Amino acid sequence: MSGKLRRGRARKTKTQMLATFEKAALEAGKAILEVYRAGYAVALKQDMSPVTLADERAEHIILRHLERDFPHIPAIAEEQVSAGKVPHIHGDAFFLVDPLDGTREFIEHRDEFTVNIAYVEDGVPLIGIVYAPALGVAFTGEPGRARKLIVDEHFSVAERRNIAVREPPAKLTALASRCNSNAKTEGFLHENAVSGCTSIGSSLKFCLLAEGKADVYPRFGRTMEWDTAAGDAVLRAAGGKTVTVEGDLLTYGKTDQNDDADFANPHFICWGGQKHSVSA
Repeated sequence: MSGKLRRGRARKTKTQMLATFEKAALEAGKAILEVYRAGYAVALKQDMSPVTLADERAEHIILRHLERDFPHIPAIAEEQVSAGKVPHIHGDAFFLVDPLDGTREFIEHRDEFTVNIAYVEDGVPLIGIVYAPALGVAFTGEPGRARKLIVDEHFSVAERRNIAVREPPAKLTALASRCNSNAKTEGFLHENAVSGCTSIGSSLKFCLLAEGKADVYPRFGRTMEWDTAAGDAVLRAAGGKTVTVEGDLLTYGKTDQNDDADFANPHFICWGGQKHSVSA
């Protein structure tokens, strides 16, 4: 097979992949909203983090779509990992799935929770979708293009528009996690002369950077790869980047870590438009 033909098939596969992500996320979001509106029970996992029926239903839906359309690509999914089901990924491309990012927002009845699905290749999140079902919006990223989708009450996409990060203004606007801000975050904002900061839950922070509504999101707290990969894919597709405090691009597929669990992220900083002088 010629190199040109292989590249053509790869592009087609990745286009199909984003279509699968969209179908899976919309179906999962519908199931989540059914639980959200009906009331729900909350349980605690072994790490004492909360989980609801919505997490479990959404993950089942997403994995069914991925296994049907891409049976040879392993999926690392949050609830399966919690149950000890972790497929081997060394050297392979793989999916990262967070069926309900922002479970605390969901429990406290704030509408910022999201469905996250990402495809990772060579440590890079290449394709991703972040869907906020209660807000009726989704964000997608693929190489060279990021989009915002408006989703109607029938869980159909009513509008698609391209998005991109903005050039950093003289006074930066930051985003911070509502539930996980800390003194180091406050220090970063002060040292980098950030003039305003909005607190918001879930991976929507990546997406607000991607559509040019803010400039930086510092995260000095624990996250897992399934929390960040989909939003990171959207941000990178829109022209932004996610870096460690040392300035290296954040990578995925981190297993056998000496100082942390498999798939745990280090502290990181997300940037919209490029900024050359950074204090972390």
